[in-house]
This record gives sequence, C-alpha cells and structure tokens, in this order.
Amino acid sequence: MASGAHILVVDDDGHIREVMRFALEKAGHRVTEAPDGTRAYELLQRDEFDLVVLDIVMPEDDGLTLCRKIRAQSRLPIIFVSSRDDELDRVLGLELGADDYLTKPFSPRELAARVAAVLRRTQPGPAPAAPAPPIVRGSIQLDVVRHTCHVGGRELSLTVTEFELLRALLQSPGRVLSRAQLVELAYGAGHYISDRTVDSHVRRLRAKLGEVASVIETVYGVGYRLSE
Repeated sequence: MASGAHILVVDDDGHIREVMRFALEKAGHRVTEAPDGTRAYELLQRDEFDLVVLDIVMPEDDGLTLCRKIRAQSRLPIIFVSSRDDELDRVLGLELGADDYLTKPFSPRELAARVAAVLRRTQPGPAPAAPAPPIVRGSIQLDVVRHTCHVGGRELSLTVTEFELLRALLQSPGRVLSRAQLVELAYGAGHYISDRTVDSHVRRLRAKLGEVASVIETVYGVGYRLSE
C-alpha cells in the first residue's frame, strides 16, 4: 500500500524540502531529507527507500547524475521536481528512467497525488487467489508477479512506467490504444500526463526491446498498438 512509504526528498532548498516533508508526512509517509545528490547517494547505500523525489539543479551531484547512478543499480521509483519547465529537461529526465516530472511551483496536494500514483504502480496489492500467469507474446514474456520482462530469454531492466505500458499493450494485441488510454492503464484514472511524455516512455521502451521493438506500432494521430 502507498501509505507508510519511506521517501527520500532531495533538494538544496531547505524551504522546499520542508514543504515536501509536510505534504508527504500528512499523507502518511516517512520522509528522509538530503540537500544534494552526494548526500542522497550516501543515504541510498545505507537505507531502504520506496521512492525518491529529486530536484534537478543542485550542488555536488545534480539530479540527473544521481538518477543515472540509481538506475545503474535499481528500479527505485523517481519523481523529478524542477523549477525548469523546459521540455528538453522533462524528456531527458524521463529518458534516464524517471517515473514522473513535477514543475515548481507546485501544490503540496499535487505532490502527494503524484507520489501516491507512482506508489500504486510499484507496491504490491493484496495477493491474488492464484498467481497470475506470465503474459507471453512471441519472444516477449512479462511476469506480472515477479515484475520481470524477458525477450528471447534476455531479461530487460524496465522502469515501473515502462513495465505498465508494455503490459497494457501486451494485454490488448491488435487493439489501438490512445495515449489517454495508455496513461489511465499505466498511471491510473485521473492522472494527467502529456502526449509527449507518453511518447518519450514508448521511445525508451522500444530502445530496450531492441530487435523486437517493431511490435509496438505507431498509429499516427491515434496512439499505439501491439502488432498481432
């Protein structure tokens, strides 16, 4: 469940950290703070976290550098928070493996909602009566219980969002899914993600799929589908 998650908040602005701590603790989470990427990386080596809220522009290691270090070791969910509302920054952050991107200034309620949405996708719910069988389409095998993906026997390292997008497509072979439908399936109802952000996730997913990337077809002006 999302409640009670341990969240690492990384920002060089003490006031911003205080606002984020207030919002997240009010939502029932436990919060640890770090003023820069170097300190955050030290904490990540010593403690267990469920999610990282990460500023981009910081002294020492910046957010992008820390994101690369995290992704080299784990699939820990990451939400970028930045004062730079630049599309290139958003796309780069998502390309590096972030799960969401929030622009300052933001409301505490929006931050809590974004965190809850990401945690819903990453934390296990009630155990099913019987384990769900892996989803197999051609050489792609998606194990929704173990949260693993294999292509031709080779395991892929997917972010939570990439995993959910691929699952949505695999479960609807031949069906065209609009970007809005993909967002609802991957993020949950009531969550707004721009079309370009969805395209960025799909582009990165295709890159990881490698030789079978063509199974995800673009239907121009509509969305995406998994070829039958």
